Amino acid sequence: MYFLGLGCILLALKLLGFEPVAQWAWWWILLPFGLAAAWWAWADASGYTKRKAMERDDQRRDERRERARQALDASSKNRHR
Repeated sequence: MYFLGLGCILLALKLLGFEPVAQWAWWWILLPFGLAAAWWAWADASGYTKRKAMERDDQRRDERRERARQALDASSKNRHR
């Protein structure tokens, strides 16, 4: 994602004519887009993307269970009073 953002910034600076970026060769401007594509290809091929998604799902599930457990504890304490 950082490569994509950097590429967009460099592209905008090149097209708007800001120095020194306006004088750089186009391959320097387009390099971050290629790096972003390579990163995404590696992340998908290695399972990194799927693993991170599963970690987020596990964390959400654990947080939901903890909230439910706390709600049950609170309701059981209110009944015993």
